Amino acid sequence: MGTRSIAMDDFFLRALLAGIGLALTVGPLGCFIIWRRMAYFGDTMAHSSLLGVALALMFSINITVSVFAVAALVSVLLLVLQRRKGLSADSLLGILSHSTLAIGLVLVAFMTWIRIDLMSYLFGDILAVTSQDVLVVWLGGAFVIAVLCLLWRPLLAATVSEDIAEAEGLKPERARFIFMLLLALVIAIAMKIVGILLMTALLIIPAATARRFAATPETMALLASVIGAGAVIGGLYGSLSYDTPSGPSIVVAALVLFLLSLLPLRGSRALKG
Repeated sequence: MGTRSIAMDDFFLRALLAGIGLALTVGPLGCFIIWRRMAYFGDTMAHSSLLGVALALMFSINITVSVFAVAALVSVLLLVLQRRKGLSADSLLGILSHSTLAIGLVLVAFMTWIRIDLMSYLFGDILAVTSQDVLVVWLGGAFVIAVLCLLWRPLLAATVSEDIAEAEGLKPERARFIFMLLLALVIAIAMKIVGILLMTALLIIPAATARRFAATPETMALLASVIGAGAVIGGLYGSLSYDTPSGPSIVVAALVLFLLSLLPLRGSRALKG
């Protein structure tokens, strides 16, 4: 009994560490997604990761590397297509989102010689993370936050006005492309934890909750990370207590925090935009 208890404590601790590390990373990214109204873009990147999984299995390469490569390619493709005046941005995102997801599912169906647990990729399996996964989350997260700090001023300026950012020599288009690559990296790292379909929710819901209480962009980014970490802790303990799927439980916990934030608060100050 004692050995079993220790084992359960170990996997639960790894899940907590991985989830908190991810939440701290995606908080500031989610803020920019909300400020720049890029929620559909985040969805497209997440959906494309299934194609990355299928290609990784087909060619026997590392899944994280493959998912990042496909998500990065989708980012480049989107930037190229947006320069053509034929389709609106939301139409392009819709095409790329559903096409990459469908192609991934078709490729998986063709690979009859491989047994694939699609549910773990779609909804994640945070309780199955290894110590190596935890290390990747924290090191990758530290890299993402460090680069985001360097990009903070041009990204924030471009969010207010791309023309002004360009005039000030901040190169907003380059900053936006690097931001897309950071998002691709986070999705590649996070896929095993919360899954393809729930990744966008973890990006958006904590940031939307933080917006209710923040007076500055920096405060909102910090609060989004803290709220995300709280959702991870609450979701995992709820999953353990009620035997519910861990990834969806984390998203439900984030939703509960968001709904609580909608309650009227005297003297509250919300970040406008």
